[in-house]
Amino acid sequence: MAKRKNNRLLLFLGIAVLLLIGFAAYNGSKKPKGVKIAVEKASFKDIKELVEASGKVFPETEINISSDVSGEIVQLFIEEGDSVTQGQILAKVDPDSYQSIVERGEASLNNTKAQVANSKAGIERARAQKLQAKADVTRIEAQIENTRSIHERNKSLHKDGIISDADFDNSLSNLKTLEANLEASKANMQSTEASLESAIQSVKGAEYSVKSAEASLKEMKTNLKRTTIYAPNSGIVSMLNVEQGERVVGTEMMAGTEMMRIANLNAMEVQVDVSENDVLRVSLGDSVAIEVDAYLGRKFTGVVYQIANSATNSSSVTLTSDQVTNFVVKIRIDGSSYKDLIGPNKKYPFRPGMSASVEINTHTEKDALSVPIQAVTTREKEDKKSSRRKGKLVKNESDNSEPVFEVVFIAEADTVRMAKVKTGIQDDSSIQILSGVEEGEEIVIGPYSAISKKLKEGDEIEIVEEEDLYKKE
Repeated sequence: MAKRKNNRLLLFLGIAVLLLIGFAAYNGSKKPKGVKIAVEKASFKDIKELVEASGKVFPETEINISSDVSGEIVQLFIEEGDSVTQGQILAKVDPDSYQSIVERGEASLNNTKAQVANSKAGIERARAQKLQAKADVTRIEAQIENTRSIHERNKSLHKDGIISDADFDNSLSNLKTLEANLEASKANMQSTEASLESAIQSVKGAEYSVKSAEASLKEMKTNLKRTTIYAPNSGIVSMLNVEQGERVVGTEMMAGTEMMRIANLNAMEVQVDVSENDVLRVSLGDSVAIEVDAYLGRKFTGVVYQIANSATNSSSVTLTSDQVTNFVVKIRIDGSSYKDLIGPNKKYPFRPGMSASVEINTHTEKDALSVPIQAVTTREKEDKKSSRRKGKLVKNESDNSEPVFEVVFIAEADTVRMAKVKTGIQDDSSIQILSGVEEGEEIVIGPYSAISKKLKEGDEIEIVEEEDLYKKE
């Protein structure tokens, strides 16, 4: 009995083996089907070319306020978040030392003015001395004329023996004495003229000293005024970095201490970094869709109003090209796009420093013939003018045609045709076809591995639904 059961088991095993062999032989003899692909018809649609970037939200106008003078903050009149108006007093730096400097400057100015007054008095004295010396010269010249006339008469009288030798010698002596006095008076007059000119120059120098002292005093008073810090414009205190009692460093010789920032939160912007490859496509006035991380699922609108002319890292001395080069693009947020967020308890929905991402619409093509972006691939051109030498493929250098070109594959019955295309703009899902494809043609859109590498002109295909391409059999 046991032997009969074993024989049956062997029989069943033999039949199973024969069935397996037959099934394998049947499958091996089946002709393999073509490449499974999915297709989509070329159609007309609107394509928006977008440049995506990320950045931060900032006020369009934000002023950093630093103290012009150094010292201790003795009064602080605002807190962070306060609204301020232009000209409002924000803080005061200890003015005592600057008040003392002003008082010393006033004293120095008064002293210099007194020196000017003394110098002007010296001019008057020198002028009086000059007039006196001139009068002496005139008087002596008159005396000389009279004495010379007398001496000329005495010559005739002495010759005729009417006067004695003593009288003649006396008249001659008087004439010479007066001539000597005239020379002395002229020398004295020249000396007084030199003294007058020196006094005039002294007054001019003193007047320059007065102007210098007045300028120094004006600067001192300006520094004294700067101890009181005013709001340069109206806005919100968006940042406050100091407390009352702290010391601040003035900006006379260095950057100075940043005390606070005043921003206009009614007009906000987004600053984003755009790569050098994309920035040339961005233009002033381009519309922008803005997403702020703080408002999930909400999109705001804006417009490009400023594009940087220099890269953000242009100050670097490194001349290598291995670093990313970005340009700052400023986008004004349209107030109407967040009007509903403004309320009595939420006047300013955006805060400086919020993270944001943008999509800049650089170009829109209406009714453009398009295909899915994954349908376009590249192929290398077959070089018909190349030749083989010693087993190596040698290209003919006279062939200057492009070695790589863009193509799509068009399904025709159970085969594909490779079509060379010229493309235009593209968005996230579609790309414009300028030539090479007609509307309604079935374009191969998957699988990507077949499109990019495997498919060739005339390959057999099997069209399936796109979702069926990636099902596991």
